[in-house]
Amino acid sequence: MKLTIGSRGSELALWQAQWAKDQISGIFPDAELSIKIIKTEGDKILDVALSKIGDKGLFTKAIEDALLEGSIDIAVHSLKDLPTALPGGLCIGAVSKREDQRDAFISLKYNSIDELPQNAVVATGSLRRKCQLLNYRKDLNISDIRGNINTRLRKLESENYDAIILAKAGLVRLGMDNVIRQTIPEYIILPAVSQGVMAIECRTGDTNINMILSRITNNESLYAVTAERAMLKTLEGGCQVPIGVYTKIENNEIILDAMIGSLNGENIIKCCMKSDVNDSEELGYKAGTELLNRGGREILSELRNNV
Repeated sequence: MKLTIGSRGSELALWQAQWAKDQISGIFPDAELSIKIIKTEGDKILDVALSKIGDKGLFTKAIEDALLEGSIDIAVHSLKDLPTALPGGLCIGAVSKREDQRDAFISLKYNSIDELPQNAVVATGSLRRKCQLLNYRKDLNISDIRGNINTRLRKLESENYDAIILAKAGLVRLGMDNVIRQTIPEYIILPAVSQGVMAIECRTGDTNINMILSRITNNESLYAVTAERAMLKTLEGGCQVPIGVYTKIENNEIILDAMIGSLNGENIIKCCMKSDVNDSEELGYKAGTELLNRGGREILSELRNNV
């Protein structure tokens, strides 16, 4: 069996592609596996804030096109980059065990968000993080930042930022968690939908590949991201809308804390719901509807007029 794995070219993306390769090799040792690097639109446009260029498929469309054309057989993504509506003919064949879903605070001078001085400059490319940071600390100055993990870490020093915020999962996977000063508690910043989970995307008609990938899937992650993505779909949001969620699974029960907020952080709506894990998708729809009914519709309308 020969399989070509499609991936972005960043260090983290290639780590993820290698993870998929190792998982498949563990099941089929004789499989011939190769990795093909594909440059996405998000990799080409580095001098514009994500919120200004739209986000749906920005880091995935070129790879999905290759999958549909047949030049690759599977694609590996950070699941948080995948829109909730996939192109016709494609599906998520497997999801990984979840790494810590929370965000990480990184600074050369300070150990936590609370230690930051008045009017400190914090860099992030995420409206979700900006919204929640400003809600917690109105005095902070938020600066936009783009680039892969190493680029952002270099900018921490070269741009003289007081701190940057990154997803903890990527740092852990690359063995760079020594730079983390604080794992940000979820009461300060709720993570992105599906943060910390990798996904393997494939063609719906490839029965053998789907069967292989089903043996890789982590069921606990699947329950969690099913709820989170259902919530996101209900809110019609992408990664550049201030939507956050933190999901726990305990005793076969899924507990979901979610938020949607205004760009300036002045208006944040939250909800907390739980259900049996087998009802995770319904839980996500209910959470999304609850946020909309509490004022989320007005926030989304305002965002569409301002972003």
